[in-house]
Amino acid sequence: MIRPDLSLPIPDDIRAAHFIGIGGSGMSGLARMFLDRGIRVSGSDRSDSAALQALREAGATVHVGHDAANLRGDVDTVVHTGAIWPENPELVLAKARGLHVIHRSQALYWLIGGRRLVSVAGAHGKTTSTGMIVTGLQRLGVLPTFVNGGVVAELGVSSATGSDDLVVIEADESDGTFEIYDTSIALITNVDPDHLDHWGSGDAFFDGFARFADAAREAVVISADDPGAQRVAAALRHPRVVTFGLDAAADVRVTDIVTAGPVAFTLTAAGERARVELAVPGAHNAVNAAGAVAVLRLLGHSLADAARAVSGFAGTVRRFELHGVARGVSVYDDYAHHPTEVEAALTAARTVVGDGRIIAIHQPHTYSRTQLMSPQFAEVLERLADRTVVLDVYGAREDPVPGVTGALVSEAFNDAERVRFLADWQAAADYTATIARDGDFVVTLGCGDVYRIIPQVLEALARTDPTGD
Repeated sequence: MIRPDLSLPIPDDIRAAHFIGIGGSGMSGLARMFLDRGIRVSGSDRSDSAALQALREAGATVHVGHDAANLRGDVDTVVHTGAIWPENPELVLAKARGLHVIHRSQALYWLIGGRRLVSVAGAHGKTTSTGMIVTGLQRLGVLPTFVNGGVVAELGVSSATGSDDLVVIEADESDGTFEIYDTSIALITNVDPDHLDHWGSGDAFFDGFARFADAAREAVVISADDPGAQRVAAALRHPRVVTFGLDAAADVRVTDIVTAGPVAFTLTAAGERARVELAVPGAHNAVNAAGAVAVLRLLGHSLADAARAVSGFAGTVRRFELHGVARGVSVYDDYAHHPTEVEAALTAARTVVGDGRIIAIHQPHTYSRTQLMSPQFAEVLERLADRTVVLDVYGAREDPVPGVTGALVSEAFNDAERVRFLADWQAAADYTATIARDGDFVVTLGCGDVYRIIPQVLEALARTDPTGD
C-alpha cells in the first residue's frame, strides 16, 4: 500500500495521463472524465473487466497486468491509487523519468477546479447517498459533474462531466484524502471507526471527520442518529449544521417507515411533509434519502421537489444487486465489508425474502480488519443470516498476516452448524447449492472480488438438487 503524499505538486496542465489501477470504479470514472477533457489516457490493471473494455471503447489505451512497458513516452502525469505497491514497475519508471506522480484524490481535485462542491463522506452509505443526490439533481434539471464510488443503476456510470457549475463526489475517508477538497456542502452519513491502519486510533478518525466538516464553506449535513456522527457534530465549530435521520430533533426527519418490499417513508422538514418510496429495500436507505434531500434543500430545492426527485431511486451497482435466479433461489451481491454494512444489507434482505432463508457468502476484506473485527462479523452473520459460508481473506493492499484467515470469522460463531469456512470457491459454490431451497436468497458480501463467485453459484444451483438442510 502507498500512503498518498499530498505535498507533491499537482500539475497545472495535463495532456497525457497514465492510471495505475485504472479498472476500479473510482479510477475508471476519473479516467473517463480525463477523456472528456480531451486528455490522452492510458492505464493498467491486474485483470480485465467490463470497466476496462468500456474505457477502451471510449478511446483509452488499457493494459492488463502491470509492466514498465505500459508507460508511454508521451505521458506527463501518472495517477495511482493507494492499493498499489511501491515496487510497481510503472510507478518506479514514472519516478525515474521525473513525471508528475499524483494520488487519485489529487487528480479529482484538479478536475473539480474550484467549482461548487458537494462532498459525501462516511464509513457506510456514501456511495448510495451520492447516487441519490446526483439522480435527484438530474431529475430536477441540474446536470452536475460527479464521481461516485459505484455505478449509479439508473445512469449506468459512476462518473460524468456535467454542464452545471456543481460537482458531487464521494469523498474517501480511508486515507484522509477527503480533507484536501475545497468543499462547499459536506454530507456525513455516519462515523464508524474503520481504516485504523491509516488513522492509528479511533480518536484520530473522529478528528479527521471534524476537520473535514468544519472546512465546508457553506454547510454541514450530518446524521442525527449515528453515535459517531453525533460525537463529531458536538465538536464542530461550523455555523450551519443540518441534521437528518429518525431522531425527533432532526432537521430532516424520517417517520412512518414501511419496510415490506421497497422502503417507503415520510420526510418532515421546517413544518413540511412529503411521502417517498424508493425502488430499493431497507430502512437504512430511508435515512440515506433523508441526507440526500437535506443536501438538495441546501442547493435551493423545496422539500416536495427534492422528495419527488429521490423517489424511485434504484440503487447503485454492488448494493443488494440481483444477479440471477436458479432453481427458485435468488442470488444477490452487496459491497458490505464492515459489520455495520453487513447488518444493513442482511436486514434489508430480510424485509423482502418472505418465507425464504438468507444464505450469506462472506469474503473478509483485509487482514487487519479481519483480525480486529472477526467477532463482530460473526455476531451479525449468525444473528441475521440463516446459514453462512465464509471464504478466505481478500488481502487488497495488505500482506498476509500469519494465522489470519476467514476461519477467524467462522470460529467465532456460537453455533458451528450454521457456518462453514471454505477457502476453495468451487467447494463453496457447490456447498451453497446443496443447502439452498426454493425461495431462498444467497447474498455475497464483501468489497473484494467475491462477486466473481456468483456464476459458479448459479451454475451449481442449476445442476444440484437441494439436500433439505
